Amino acid sequence: MWITLNRPDALNAITPAVVSGINAALDKAQLSDVRAVVLTGTGRAFCAGADLKFVRGEAGDDETALSRFLDTVLLVMNRLETFPMPVIASLNGLTLAGGLELMLCCDLVVAARAAKLGDAHANYGLLPGGGSSVRLPRKIGSTRAKYLLYTGEFVPAEQLVAAGLVNEVVDDDKLIPTTQALVAKLVNKSPLVLRRMKALVDDGLEQPSAIALRQELLASEVHARSHDLKEGLAAFEEKRKPRFTGK
Repeated sequence: MWITLNRPDALNAITPAVVSGINAALDKAQLSDVRAVVLTGTGRAFCAGADLKFVRGEAGDDETALSRFLDTVLLVMNRLETFPMPVIASLNGLTLAGGLELMLCCDLVVAARAAKLGDAHANYGLLPGGGSSVRLPRKIGSTRAKYLLYTGEFVPAEQLVAAGLVNEVVDDDKLIPTTQALVAKLVNKSPLVLRRMKALVDDGLEQPSAIALRQELLASEVHARSHDLKEGLAAFEEKRKPRFTGK
């Protein structure tokens, strides 16, 4: 499923309606046979962050409304991060502040050469509200993260490949086909394997190595009883493509 942020005149800035739309799309993905989700944008931006007109206007004079908005944003971003299937960010342009936070919740990142990334909160006297002060240092280390957080600079995506924040940068006109090719690789794999791998990696990052290794062993013992493991081994023996069902 492709989820496309479609407010190009506002650089796809986040409003309550945008957050609600993402959440509704994830509901549909979870209730269907979707095996991967792609998040992208239209126009010059992937997402430039929270809509500051909304923050200053509708929510600016009502601290309760702003708090509710940030709570909802964080809930949806946490859902993206823990979604039980691969989530790919396909960055078509500017990826700033809340847009960067959305990207940080995705498993894999493909970026157009024109894309620039930055935290940008400090540029407007704001603190992160969607997790960049937590997720960014865990992705690229505290020193690199603090530079992006403190300076608010917009950095070309190509410069962040080596840091591990972006998987691949391609020419702008190759972004969609490259993303589609990556999706094609994923949907041919066992959805059960990818779901369990995602959980093992994400949970393991929060655990000491010895505990994470024990969790991996336990998961492997449970997985040994799955249809997809038996189907994969049978397909290998019979020299055919496996037909995974996610069970």
